[in-house]
Amino acid sequence: MKTIFKMLISIILLLLVVFVILQKSDIPLEALKGKYCNDASKFIEMDGMNVHYKIEGEGNPIVLIHGTGSVLQTWDEWTDSLVRHNYKVIRLDMPGFGITGPRKDNDYSIKMYVNFLDKFMQKIGIDTFALSGNSLGGEIAWCYAATFPQKVKELILVDPSGFYAKDKKNGAIVFKLARIKWMAALMSKIDTKMIVEKTVKDVYEDDSKIKPSTVQMYYDMSLRAGNRASFSARVQQIGKEVLPPVSTIQSPTLIMWGKQDKLIDISMAEHFKAIPNSTLIVYDGVGHSPQEEIPAKSVSDVLSFMKK
Repeated sequence: MKTIFKMLISIILLLLVVFVILQKSDIPLEALKGKYCNDASKFIEMDGMNVHYKIEGEGNPIVLIHGTGSVLQTWDEWTDSLVRHNYKVIRLDMPGFGITGPRKDNDYSIKMYVNFLDKFMQKIGIDTFALSGNSLGGEIAWCYAATFPQKVKELILVDPSGFYAKDKKNGAIVFKLARIKWMAALMSKIDTKMIVEKTVKDVYEDDSKIKPSTVQMYYDMSLRAGNRASFSARVQQIGKEVLPPVSTIQSPTLIMWGKQDKLIDISMAEHFKAIPNSTLIVYDGVGHSPQEEIPAKSVSDVLSFMKK
């Protein structure tokens, strides 16, 4: 019995030492702004947050929504192309992520995100627009289109969440860890470098396309004050809401999916075929974020869809 007790004490002490070694301080917000904001960056006060967003180009408006743990820069290459083709591109760091950072009420439900997006669009004075989202952003987008059908002219879903394959062993390890409350508390304090590097590799199918600057950006943004905790808070709220039926979506819809998506299995695309006026494109050899892994091809398909 004494031997077991000594072993437990040793393990606890070892974990405490590891925790102390792995602790990592936040990166000051002003330092992040200086590195990742530019002349297009704007800020607006909403729900107690200073929301970071960009509006670029002139023409028909299209809103781009990023996923969990991501930032508005995930759409950089799409934005460049869409602006050249006379679109007004609107993108923002959603609550809990990027420069915008966490909410005080810790609410990261889809209902909150849908209402937040609608309030944001009202504040910038745009009533109707095309809407695109990746992963969590895709779930926000299709729920928004179901809730406000008169506002979404076209809907583009890029590996959207909202449905999950229980029999598939997919999903980045960071999502599994964040569901464990004591582990989530630990993750809110420790250095996220190894976690970020592993997650980015899970997102991409072709690791050769991963830029060191991309990994560094996601790492830096994870260390924005409050973002580590808000990531876990969002993950712990996944699947706890009743969402609107996708069959009620009225907007013409383009569904895009990486065939080798490790986070949301390609089989989940079947659920979105219930959208009446929808088209599915599957990209072989591509992971969870086609807008980053194959930006030229994926945005070309978007432009063709929009022209129709």
